[in-house]
Amino acid sequence: MPKRVLSGRVVSDKQDKTITVLVERRVMHPLYKKFIRRSKKYAAHDDANLAKEGDLVQIEECRPISKRKSWLLIARNGAPVEKPVGFDASAEPASV
Repeated sequence: MPKRVLSGRVVSDKQDKTITVLVERRVMHPLYKKFIRRSKKYAAHDDANLAKEGDLVQIEECRPISKRKSWLLIARNGAPVEKPVGFDASAEPASV
């Protein structure tokens, strides 16, 4: 099954190996048919502490790393980021 990929802006990089990413989406109001913005914050794993506040990043769904963190940083300002050991697709067991 393909993993979800979201794009957003880093709003916090104060934690070690963790960034907080604000993802905005536009949805149509069911009654008024006007587009409104909805936003949500995600905690993402940044193993090398590369992303800084204000960066545009892409995050990918992964296995749960902690209670709140189940997303992985894959690109920062358009440039791909190297995945940490244990997070590549070849390391995952094949389903039988």
